[in-house]
Amino acid sequence: MNNDLLRDPIERRSFVERCARYAFGLTVLPALAGKLSAAEKAVQVSAAARSAGFGKAKRIIFLELQGGLSHIDSFDPKTGDTKGPGAAISTKADFQLTEYLPETAKIADKITVIRSMSAKVGVHASAQYLMRTGYEKRSTIVHPMLGAWAQHYLGSSSKTLPSTVCVNRSANHGNGYFPAAFSPLPILDPDQGLTNSASAVSQDVQQKRIGLLEQLDATFGKKMADENVKAYGDFYESTLQLMKSSDLKAFDLAAEPAELRDKYGRNKFGQGVLLARRLVESGVRFVEVSSGGWDMHKQLADGMEDRGGDFDRAFAALVSDLDSRGMLDSTLVAVTTEFGRKPQFDGGGRGHHPLVFSTALAGGGVKRGYVHGKSDAKGYEPEEKPVSVGSFHATIAYAAGLPIEQEVTTPSGRPMTVGNKGKPAMEVFA
Repeated sequence: MNNDLLRDPIERRSFVERCARYAFGLTVLPALAGKLSAAEKAVQVSAAARSAGFGKAKRIIFLELQGGLSHIDSFDPKTGDTKGPGAAISTKADFQLTEYLPETAKIADKITVIRSMSAKVGVHASAQYLMRTGYEKRSTIVHPMLGAWAQHYLGSSSKTLPSTVCVNRSANHGNGYFPAAFSPLPILDPDQGLTNSASAVSQDVQQKRIGLLEQLDATFGKKMADENVKAYGDFYESTLQLMKSSDLKAFDLAAEPAELRDKYGRNKFGQGVLLARRLVESGVRFVEVSSGGWDMHKQLADGMEDRGGDFDRAFAALVSDLDSRGMLDSTLVAVTTEFGRKPQFDGGGRGHHPLVFSTALAGGGVKRGYVHGKSDAKGYEPEEKPVSVGSFHATIAYAAGLPIEQEVTTPSGRPMTVGNKGKPAMEVFA
């Protein structure tokens, strides 16, 4: 193997994953918990630095609506010529939503809506990257997701389970410039859970293969003085622990009552959100669940009834489920999207519009039944309390107890912070 490839964290991760397939019959990479001491040290924050909301979010569920949710047709209804096809409806809180979110209206007294999000990026891939990382995309560096930031500062969240999981999308090496072991575990289909989580080979065969791999590592380690070589041996041990662990049950949706699965929605997004609840309940710190199909240039009304209905059921079910289990105060649910849609409505759909859009938060120390910020009468730009994507990330990071002002130096020597020096929106906290 080309030695230069092993100096790249993505190539090292691919190498380790291939070892897993051949040694254990697995397609799973565990978190390699506790093996990277510099990144595993918990951050010490003085009591003076703590205030409302700090560190209350022990778990984060990040709901990503890919394509650009129309703020005017969801969380920020308007009147006049920019009004969409859906009527505004009352909620259990002192604000309105559109008729496409009837279930969310029933739990509106448990959520915070941010109506003044603002960005400059209106292209799908770049806007999605910005929302996932808090940074605009650059050709020279790959930035980490919030789950990787949390693992860097707080350490691994479980001895056997990964600290970060992505559902309904590939992980895309979301560790950024952090170690490859901080990458999210991808679950492409929530109904299938972990592919090949049960080993297809006997323990005798496993032990023989481990012996051969240990011999390989011993020879290879003498030639390559790289700290990541030792991680391969740690990986074998962690994989065996994962295979034997009862924590694997967290990935099995069949364990949930049929009635509850129906409540979340028998679709990929709804079941992915239910899986997220199971995972955070079992020790995973950060779970991202993706929903596609929100780029509604045409047939917006049909799209909001379809995609909007799936989201509405799943989000409301999640908030209610977490609340009934006593988990909502310590779990932060974030509803995110790439950008908003243009105020101009021609009866079909709306174009891209990053100048103002809406997000939502629930649990994790944020206020209940609260609206933060305001867009103008037409829904064109923020009128009060604008919130950048970096500030949105800083708000989530603050809720999780991360040191948002502390800098991390990348391998290329650049100082970085969670949320790109954005300031948290402190008014959202109770």
